[in-house]
Amino acid sequence: MDNPLPTLAWIAPGCPLPDPQTAWPAESEAPGLVAAGADLSVSTLLQAYARGIFPWFSTGQPILWWSPDPRMVLELPRFKISRSFKKTLQKFRQTPHCEIRFDSAFCQVIQACAQSKRQGHAGTWIVPAMIEAYTRLHHAGYAHSIETWVEGELVGGLYCVALGHAVFGESMFTRIPDASKIALAALVAFGKNKQVSIIDCQQNTGHLASLGAAEISREHFLTQIGAAQAHPINHWQFDPLYWNSILA
Repeated sequence: MDNPLPTLAWIAPGCPLPDPQTAWPAESEAPGLVAAGADLSVSTLLQAYARGIFPWFSTGQPILWWSPDPRMVLELPRFKISRSFKKTLQKFRQTPHCEIRFDSAFCQVIQACAQSKRQGHAGTWIVPAMIEAYTRLHHAGYAHSIETWVEGELVGGLYCVALGHAVFGESMFTRIPDASKIALAALVAFGKNKQVSIIDCQQNTGHLASLGAAEISREHFLTQIGAAQAHPINHWQFDPLYWNSILA
């Protein structure tokens, strides 16, 4: 007899989310699914991220909350830079009118990410309600954009959520080769200078694995982000000197 599906908790707006350890198991139809419902208010999102839970749903679905096990993370000392990409970074760093900016165009970044397709999924999961929610989170000081600019044009970037020293990557986009990878490298360089130990990548992809990301258990992940959140919030501003931490 097939194993019955776990019960999915339906959460009313304003109510707390369940323990992430109650998520659907790996052998289920939706591994890592924690609950449905609730809302996308700043307080709910902060509560979710603090507990290793994130929203992910498509148009026509209710809000779905996830906490996969294992969890894909990038431990900053394991970040891989190929010889060719190191040359790309060095050229970017030395070329006038090429720069990294933080939080100067958050709305443009999340809109561009919404127009990109997440690997293995049709369409976009960054629906209008998510754009509105993360924009509110940005204005509250918890969501950030890392932006690659060339000749005054935004050519790539990513956005993330940060609680203390805990950083949760969300999505990235690129308009020219390597622009999103340059933004990720800048986030790693920034993190190394700000005592950030890992960046949450949520789901396993070959691209992330090629950059040094790997899976860890949910229990280990929750322990790491719990400790990281105890640190003060970083001042999100990029200094070109930060490149030395990954290029030296």
